[in-house]
Amino acid sequence: MNTIAILPVKSFTAAKQRLADRLGAGSRQALAQAMFSDVLSSLRRVAGVDSVAVVTGDRLAESVALGERVQVLHDPEEAGQSAAAMIGVRYALAAGYERALLVPGDTPMLDPDEVGRLLGAAEPVTIVPDRHGTGTNALVLAPPDAIEPSFGPGSFERHLHAAEASGLGHAVERVPSLMFDVDTPDDLAELASALDGRRGQAQSTRGALRQLQRSRARASAPSVAA
Repeated sequence: MNTIAILPVKSFTAAKQRLADRLGAGSRQALAQAMFSDVLSSLRRVAGVDSVAVVTGDRLAESVALGERVQVLHDPEEAGQSAAAMIGVRYALAAGYERALLVPGDTPMLDPDEVGRLLGAAEPVTIVPDRHGTGTNALVLAPPDAIEPSFGPGSFERHLHAAEASGLGHAVERVPSLMFDVDTPDDLAELASALDGRRGQAQSTRGALRQLQRSRARASAPSVAA
């Protein structure tokens, strides 16, 4: 089945505002860019994904996304993940794709093999919840407009109700590597802990987290009088 992955990306400079109490603007931008790079790299290696559409209004994200089998779709309004996802869905339909995989840019542990198996067993609507069971960290839709994406708090229930109302076959699949997104300081701590147990994954995100640790260590070091 001809499949496109749709990856909405918020402007790096505006990303992860809920981490502002813990991270400065530069650190948030570096973390968001690193996570996006890891997600994109993994999507390129998923068996069954024919192309990736990056939906963004960020020039840096556009430059990072340039590469084989990647289409950059401009998001001039940046009205949120759901609106950006719909830009990708409309492109998928116009380009003749039979199926769309929607994932956010802050799930850097995405494992290509796990996602490939997800696609192999997917129903017309397949919903992948986050670790809390309230959000949605992936949607598989065949056709791409099987339901309308509605991300954000409480999105799992909205997507489940939409799937039931559609009359199409649907399923909920828990994918370990897609459980961890980053919205809050607790999410960031959980991601760092999970990465400790999975060597070799999400190298860009690991580097960003190491830099954060070094910055914190320098900030907490006692000053030495001249």
